[in-house]
Amino acid sequence: MKTKINELARCTLYMLPLYFILLLGFASCDMDYYPSDEQSTDVIMKEASGMIMDGCYALLKDEVEYLGYPSGNTYCRHWFQMAEFPADNICLSGRSTDPLFQATTYTMTDNLQNVGTLWMLGYKIIYMTNTLIETLDETKEENKQNLGEAYFMRALMHLNLVTLYAKPYHPGERDNLGIPLRTTTISSDTKRNSVGEVYDQIVKDLIKASELMDKSRGNAGYPSKEAARGLLSRVYLYMERYEDCYKLVEEMLGGNDKQAALAKLDPDLASYFINAKTSQETLFCIAHEVTEDRGQSSIGSMYNKDGGGWGEIYPSFTLLNLYERYPDDVRYKAFILPQYKNGKASDTLCVYIPVGTAGSIEKRDVMSAMVTYDASTDTYSFYDDGAWTVQKRPAAQAEYSEYYVANYNGEDVPVRIMPYNLETRNTYPKFYMTKFGYQNGSPTLSSPVVLRWAEVILNAAEAYAHEGDDTHALEFVNAIRTRAQIPDAGMFSTANMHGYKNALEVVLDERRLELAFEGHRMIDVYRNKQDMDRRYPGVQQWKVVPYTENHIQYPIPNSELSVSGIEQNAGY
Repeated sequence: MKTKINELARCTLYMLPLYFILLLGFASCDMDYYPSDEQSTDVIMKEASGMIMDGCYALLKDEVEYLGYPSGNTYCRHWFQMAEFPADNICLSGRSTDPLFQATTYTMTDNLQNVGTLWMLGYKIIYMTNTLIETLDETKEENKQNLGEAYFMRALMHLNLVTLYAKPYHPGERDNLGIPLRTTTISSDTKRNSVGEVYDQIVKDLIKASELMDKSRGNAGYPSKEAARGLLSRVYLYMERYEDCYKLVEEMLGGNDKQAALAKLDPDLASYFINAKTSQETLFCIAHEVTEDRGQSSIGSMYNKDGGGWGEIYPSFTLLNLYERYPDDVRYKAFILPQYKNGKASDTLCVYIPVGTAGSIEKRDVMSAMVTYDASTDTYSFYDDGAWTVQKRPAAQAEYSEYYVANYNGEDVPVRIMPYNLETRNTYPKFYMTKFGYQNGSPTLSSPVVLRWAEVILNAAEAYAHEGDDTHALEFVNAIRTRAQIPDAGMFSTANMHGYKNALEVVLDERRLELAFEGHRMIDVYRNKQDMDRRYPGVQQWKVVPYTENHIQYPIPNSELSVSGIEQNAGY
């Protein structure tokens, strides 16, 4: 970086300190237009620091130019796509010129718009926070909130960068290459710090932020003490500091039972994301106003065609299977909307079959065929150059059977049974997803949630599971499921795991259900040293991605390499 990240960042790096100095200069001058009780330097400093922090939040959502790329170039759009699309929750229904295609297909390169923009804006925000941290006196009460916000944002930016551009943290792998750690505005030398060093600093920053802040300055678009502590619970989980994680959450909740957890959740889950800015559940979001609706450039437009969106990304077959174990799950009914040709599901059913060459890792399209149902054997059958039977997969999770066709074109193929009149795009059945829309009635407007209580509760649940405390892990999972209106029969206990092998499996599936599309799934799978099973229809390869794959991390952008010469990630 050597005093610049790229041309856009360089402008801010030089102009921001000058702006701040001018504000300080104005405060110290004898300005004859001030009233006799003119504002003190401390008041001016507080106002100026608040403006700079507001600038940080604006950089999360404002469109910026990067190497001449056009509109739609925002931090929040790239973050939610880069963190979510390499996972197993989404199906991209066709090739796209948008760099989200490379994120989805693990074909990232160091000159992509999203790869460079996220890096550039992340370090730009870090620089701005360092300016405040170096300037403000933390012993003065009037500076504490803005300083706390600066520490929070510095931690969040480093965390987002290290989770995308480096491999996951593990206690025995602390020396792996991380990202450049920036805790000062002086950047005469740039190197990649270790993953351990970066995470250690993130912890320090969040503890400091929680000490300095109290309540937020407004809606959930501003962080607070609880936001800093909630993010710290995520960091402790990622660092495998499980006891620190669940003890922190217990302290935040004031208990470790289901009722303590439920008290923090928004009881109206169906309307939660529409009202994210003001909901009790939101700890931090990227607050958007009506005037900041990005339309086709918004996050939501790729998931939902309503209001002029693109509507090209749908929930994966495997995620739909998971939701449909309990079809009345609010998370399914409220946010996953099947698109029918006449607006209503038909009673006539089809089998939807991924088609391709057996053993090939090429993408799979979808073929549909009418099915007949035999009630006496509880089986479906269809005809395709012969009669085929749709079987229920014999698995330990007997209650959660999934359908497959044995030896279809040489392999066992997972299939879905759905109404025949589903709309399709490039053969893929359309299911629109609405978590990123309908704020103020606009299908493309939302205030994307970065951190909420449901995640914090599930952070503790996973920490309990890793520590062998299945009782409390399942207690917190049941709180999440209760709010989602899962019936009592769908609750977990150590005596009834519904076929799951252990509590960790339960928690990870619940995280997938609850936090789907919010940028957690890829990180959750790989940090737990699990492989990503992407054998479902879509433009991605039909394969299992091992957690040891180099491309689970993004490349360091070329704009950085050309300036600082730091080491590129392996495999690029």
